[in-house]
Amino acid sequence: MSNTPTGAPEIIDQAWRKDALKGSAYELTYAGTLSYARRRYSRDLQGVDIAVSGIPFDSAVTNRPGCRLGPRAVRAASTQLAELNSFPFGFDPFDTLAVVDYGDCALNAHAPMTVPDDIAAHAREILATDTAMLTFGGDHFVAYPLIKAHAEKHGPVALLQFDAHCDTWESSGPLDHGTMFLSAVNEGLFDVDHSIQVGLRTHNDIDVGIEVLTAPWVHRYGVDATLEAIRKRVGDRPVYLSFDIDVLDPAFAPGTGTPVSGGLASWQALELIRGLGSLNMVAMDLVEVSPPYDHAEITALAAATVAYDWLCVMAQRRQQGLW
Repeated sequence: MSNTPTGAPEIIDQAWRKDALKGSAYELTYAGTLSYARRRYSRDLQGVDIAVSGIPFDSAVTNRPGCRLGPRAVRAASTQLAELNSFPFGFDPFDTLAVVDYGDCALNAHAPMTVPDDIAAHAREILATDTAMLTFGGDHFVAYPLIKAHAEKHGPVALLQFDAHCDTWESSGPLDHGTMFLSAVNEGLFDVDHSIQVGLRTHNDIDVGIEVLTAPWVHRYGVDATLEAIRKRVGDRPVYLSFDIDVLDPAFAPGTGTPVSGGLASWQALELIRGLGSLNMVAMDLVEVSPPYDHAEITALAAATVAYDWLCVMAQRRQQGLW
């Protein structure tokens, strides 16, 4: 016997009931099985354009922990976006793109030194099917094995990093969310001549050749000038987009491990994401959402919306024959 109320459509648990890869998935925002934007949970990537997955790992943090809970929080916040035509795009990206929630990366939290290999294997499994990745962390260290897998597929990638921190400090150990991009540069995973960091507002004496647009620079010169600088720097290289939620000012993203005052407003970040349609983006990660320090889902909703707008940009690229 069905527990669906008489006369009501079956609009619960779309994450496992939904058959079609495309199309909206209406469901009550406060009910049902969680998946990102109510996408179908699936490990079958045949016909899939983008696989969403989570990496619930925060053993590399240097300040406040809790971002291991980030993937679940972002999925929960994304229920508010699942059945809407996105503003300002005016369309549902899931009418164009086949997107599934691939679930979380399997890792052993009691053996943290094995986690980088677990993450890289997780990414290779998805990339082997020519499916693009949208990944939720976890702390920012998770980007390192993800980028390693993407560099194996695409060659050295152009890094587009939104962050309050450069993450290129000298390493004091193998697991550190502030040093992994220096390791990536040293291993040749980045094309540093086409890489750029946006929103920085902390100091680092090490210059690895990546262009830097500080948060004060963005505030002074604006979104359009920032986008122009990004496009000029990146060119037509394959772009790996890494978005640390602490690029936002703590007023807009209090739920993160290492907040820094003076950051971007959420509207600035969204406008920047919306302006990236000319870039050859091959993947995105969104990291450092720490729900224990969040309030009223401010941070999780910002993260879910940034990711959703990126999906809209990718849908536009598909509609225009650019991807």
